[in-house]
Amino acid sequence: MKKTQPVSIIVISLVTLLSMLPLTAQADEPTADKTRTSKILNIVDDLWRGKSSHAVTTMRVKTAHYTRTMRMEGWSKGKEKTLFRILEPLREKGTVTLKSGTHIFTYLPKTDRTIRLTSGMMMGAWMGSHLTNDDLVKEARLEEDYDAAITFEGRRDGKELIEFTLIPKVDAAVVWGKVLLTIFADTYTPVTQRYYDEDMQLARTFTFTDMKMLGGRERPAVFRVVPADKPDEFTEFTYESLEFNLKLSDRLFSKASLTKR
Repeated sequence: MKKTQPVSIIVISLVTLLSMLPLTAQADEPTADKTRTSKILNIVDDLWRGKSSHAVTTMRVKTAHYTRTMRMEGWSKGKEKTLFRILEPLREKGTVTLKSGTHIFTYLPKTDRTIRLTSGMMMGAWMGSHLTNDDLVKEARLEEDYDAAITFEGRRDGKELIEFTLIPKVDAAVVWGKVLLTIFADTYTPVTQRYYDEDMQLARTFTFTDMKMLGGRERPAVFRVVPADKPDEFTEFTYESLEFNLKLSDRLFSKASLTKR
C-alpha cells in the first residue's frame, strides 16, 4: 500500500475513519444537499466521541501465525489525550499506551520501562493488531477532512442505506485516496467503512455490528478491521461498556500515571 504521510483510529475513539467522483460534481452539489451531508457526517463522527470517555473492550487479533485476545480499559479526553491499560491476559497485564498530542508512550511492566515511540516506529502494528501506532495519533473528522457526496441512497441487501464517497481535502493530513462510508438510513449508524490507498486500491475494510445500548444510546458493539491483502485475518474490538463526558484529570494522561494502577 502506497503511503506518503501518516493516518487515524480507534478506538476508541477508535472509530471514525471513511468510485471517486469528479471534484467539479461535488462543487456543484446543491447547498441543501451539502448541509444534509455535513449534518449526517457530524452525527457519525460524534457516535463515539465526547468531551471525555471511558471504555472497557476486548480486542481479538487473528493472523496467519497466531490468534490472541486482550481485554483493556481506555480513557480519552478531547482529541489529544488517550490512555489504554491492558487488563488481561496476565502476561500483558499493566502494559499501558499513552497518546498525548502527537506523541505515544508505552510502559512495559515486565522491564519497568517507558518507551517513547520514534517516527520510525509509528507504522508498526499496535499490540500486534491490524492497526498501527500512527492510527492512534491521527484523528480525522469526516466533515472537516473530506469532500463528501452521497453516491447511493436506497435499498440494498434488504436494508435502507446511505453511502458516501469521501475524497481527502488538499490540506488534510490523510493518507487515503478515498473512503466509502455506508450507514443505515434511519439511525445514521455505520455499517461499513472502506479505505482506498492513493492508487485507489482497497486497503482495509471496517465493519460495525451487534447493536446494543452503549453510552446512553444504541451503538455497534463490535468493530472489525480486515486488511484487503490478507482477507482471512482481522482485528476485532468488542465493547463491554462505554461512558461519555466524565470528569477526568489531565494527570491521568501524564507519563507519571503510566506506572500507577
